[in-house]
Amino acid sequence: MAGAPADTVPLAPPMLQWLQHLETARRYSAHTLSAYRRDLQQLMTLAGGLPLADISSGHIRRYLGQLHARGMGPRSLARMLASWRGFYQWWAPQAGLPGNPVAGLRAPKAPRGLPKALSVDQTQALLDHVPGTVGGVAAHLSEPDRLVASRDRAMFELFYSSGLRLSELTGLDVRYLKTAQYESAGWIDLDAAEVSVLGKGGKRRTVPVGEAARTALTAWLADRPSLAKDDASQLAAHPADANALFVGVRGARIAPRVVQMQLARWAQAAGVPAHVHPHVLRHSFASHVLQSAEDLRAVQEMLGHASISTTQIYTRLDFQHLAKVYDKAHPRAARAAPDDKKTSS
Repeated sequence: MAGAPADTVPLAPPMLQWLQHLETARRYSAHTLSAYRRDLQQLMTLAGGLPLADISSGHIRRYLGQLHARGMGPRSLARMLASWRGFYQWWAPQAGLPGNPVAGLRAPKAPRGLPKALSVDQTQALLDHVPGTVGGVAAHLSEPDRLVASRDRAMFELFYSSGLRLSELTGLDVRYLKTAQYESAGWIDLDAAEVSVLGKGGKRRTVPVGEAARTALTAWLADRPSLAKDDASQLAAHPADANALFVGVRGARIAPRVVQMQLARWAQAAGVPAHVHPHVLRHSFASHVLQSAEDLRAVQEMLGHASISTTQIYTRLDFQHLAKVYDKAHPRAARAAPDDKKTSS
C-alpha cells in the first residue's frame, strides 16, 4: 500500500462510514467530500498498513514532515490535518480510542494573502457590459446568444448582489421543491427580494437580492423556458435539472465550469484587466459592502462564514481603500521630497 498512488488506495470501512455520514446527515457537497476522500487516502498511504487505531500523534507529526519535505505547502497541510482531525473526532469515541491523535496539531503558518477584489469602477464596467458591443455599438445577437447573455447577466448580477459561492449559485432552483427523491438546496424569492442557500457544513442562510439583480433575474426567468426542460414529465423524472434556476444550452442545470468560463469571457469583452472568476465577485461584494456599511457581523452573516476571523480579512481590504483615499486627500499625507527639506542652521 505504501508504494501505491494515494488516489488508488482503498479506504478503511470507518472512513467510508464517515464520508457517508457527512453526505447524508451533514449534506456536504460532492466537491468537499471528494477532497476529504483524497486526504483520507493520503493518510492510508502514509500509514502503510498500520491500523487506524494504532496511529498516534507522533505518527501524524512524522507524516506531516514527510509531506512537507515533498513540497506540500502550509495551506494544503492545514486542510489535510482538518480532514484527519474531523475523521478521528467522529470515529475515536466509537472505536474506544483514548483520544484524537490529530487534536492539537497544527500545520506551519502560511502568509495570509488578501483576497482579490475588483474596484467599484471595475465591477460597474463588468456588469454594465452589453454583449456583442463593438466600438460602443451593440451588434445584433442571434437568439441563442441572446438567451445565453440574458442568463449570464442574471448570474453575474446575483453573484455580486448577494456574495454567493459558485456551488451555491449553480445549486439554486427557481422555487423551493421537495419530493420523495429531491429537495431544493437553494432557491430565489423575487417577491421577497431574497435568496436562500445551503452553505458549507449544511448551514442555511438567506441573503438580500438587490434591485439590479432582481431586474436581470426577471428578464432571465422570462427567457428561461426557451432553454430549460421543465415540463411535467421532466420535472418528475429529473427534478434536479428541471427546477434549476440557471441552465445550460442543453437545458440541464448549468455546470460550475461553464459559469467560470462564461464569466472570464464576459470580463475580457468588458475590458476588465483583472482575471475574473466567480470568487472575485464574492470578494468584491464583501469588500464593497464593508466599505459602505462598516458592519463586519452583517457581512459575516451574508457570506456564511462560521468564524468572524474569516470575515476580518476584508477589513484589510477596506484599510487599503482608506489608505489610498488618505494619501490623495490629506494635505500632510505625502512626504516631502529630499530636495524640499530644509536643513536647520
